[in-house]
This record gives sequence, C-alpha cells and structure tokens, in this order.
Amino acid sequence: MATPAHRTSKTKKRMRRGHIKLNVPNVRLDPATGEYTLPHHVSPSGQYKGRSVK
Repeated sequence: MATPAHRTSKTKKRMRRGHIKLNVPNVRLDPATGEYTLPHHVSPSGQYKGRSVK
C-alpha cells in the first residue's frame, strides 16, 4: 500500500493546488445586438465583425 514517507507541508500542498480553480469565460458585449458572445464566434443573430454571415 502506498503511503507517504514524509508529510507534505501546507506550502507544497497549496502550490500543487494553485491551478485548480474556476476559469472566467472570455465574453464580450456585441454592440449590434447587445448580447454577450464569445470572441471570434458568430453571434446568435448571425453577425460576425458587423456583417451578416447567415
């Protein structure tokens, strides 16, 4: 059975867990529709860079 030979300190444990967090999605406000969309994606109304693509 695997058991640790030495106790892991609080600092080492927190350094390891430092990247375990929620990421905030990168959203922007579409000026044409007023909705929040992801960058480099077509908006729900079919607009991309101010032009209709649908």
